[in-house]
Amino acid sequence: MSNPGLWKTWQGRTVDGKFPLRQWLGGSEHSAVFLTERPGQPSAKAAIKLIAPNDAEADRQLARWRAASQLSHPHLMRIYESGRCRLDSTSLLYVVMEFAEEDLSQILPQRPLSPAEVTDLLPPVLDALSYLHGKGYVHTRIKPSNVLASGDQLKLSADQIVATAETNSAPRRRDAYDAPETAAGIISPASDVWSVGATLVAALTQTVSFAEQQSLNDPDPPTAVPEPFRGIARECLHLDPKRRCSIAQIQARLQPAARSVPAPSPQALSPQPRSSLKRGPIAAAVVLALLIALVMFFLNRRRVSPATEQTAPPAAPESAPIPKPNPAVRGTSPTSQTSTTGGRDIVHQVVPEISQSSRNTITGTIKVTVRVEADSSGKVRTAKLKTAGPSRYFAEQALNAAKRWEFAPTQGNGQSAPSTWLLQFRFRRSGTQASAERLTR
Repeated sequence: MSNPGLWKTWQGRTVDGKFPLRQWLGGSEHSAVFLTERPGQPSAKAAIKLIAPNDAEADRQLARWRAASQLSHPHLMRIYESGRCRLDSTSLLYVVMEFAEEDLSQILPQRPLSPAEVTDLLPPVLDALSYLHGKGYVHTRIKPSNVLASGDQLKLSADQIVATAETNSAPRRRDAYDAPETAAGIISPASDVWSVGATLVAALTQTVSFAEQQSLNDPDPPTAVPEPFRGIARECLHLDPKRRCSIAQIQARLQPAARSVPAPSPQALSPQPRSSLKRGPIAAAVVLALLIALVMFFLNRRRVSPATEQTAPPAAPESAPIPKPNPAVRGTSPTSQTSTTGGRDIVHQVVPEISQSSRNTITGTIKVTVRVEADSSGKVRTAKLKTAGPSRYFAEQALNAAKRWEFAPTQGNGQSAPSTWLLQFRFRRSGTQASAERLTR
């Protein structure tokens, strides 16, 4: 596949008998992307990407897509389906993904982002990367064209994710956004950190030419890049992967106490018409941070952190009475994000702490119910989802938190006995609530 003119002629064809190629959206020397729809959902847009890998790589790529389709994060594009197909005489692989109306590479030719916009742009990207790295994956292609807007959310592409366990990746350095070691087939979370640094500089200066120069020394970001971004980029762009900073360190430097960012500029995007994509959503994404009266979805600078252990419940859910404080409950002070309800039978409670950028994906309330079995000492021995809700990400957070609860031993016939509980977690934009109900055996 090397002729975009040929790809456009496929518009109107059908892939695998079920995915119509409605509109050609773009392509490269490696792929072509079309607007499509999923069977039974003609009103819901999706994107389909076609590639023509060599035979040795095809099975591996399909396995990667299948693995990526199991990942779930508010700032990661969803993969719905993948497989093999043939158009004319060309054998292809296809992957059907969530549709994105815009990407960052379409904005930067018009103007650079302001420091305030970049401050709001980075947390969702870092949240998604932290999630991927924690699951044992590397994104491998962080760059402006893979920073996308779907609806009112900024997300990373998911179709080039690779497991860190792959030790024989093919050489793949294509441009300055790729870490130097990828030319030798070496990938790691540090490779993504390099790409974050290059993308950060490109967002502020519209170029990464400084990183394209061949030198034995680390590239030096332009002096026009303001702090703390220049310092962050410098720590991301070490030639030696071991010297690069971590995602957590970048997140820490973006905290308000460590940040020195000029006041937000009222500058708005100047939309440019495009034949194949609408300009609106990502343009709105960077302007929304400046227009407080509109919906803001880049609010939180905090990173996603492990579940927070809570003290006695400070607040109750909608219809439950507020219980009396229980001096037996152990834990740390509650945060403004979370609350729990329970009673004297609850010894130890854990409520998931979700970053605000992830909460901004919530409409209404997401309810997740977990059934836990506690042993005679009150410690949870098994936890299973009873009601997962619409999001695997929030369900996973609830399940992990439920495993760390502890209950007062149940007395039966003068002896401690096992107990069974239903834990319900309610996720809202404003915070998380948790409640517990003991089941009779």
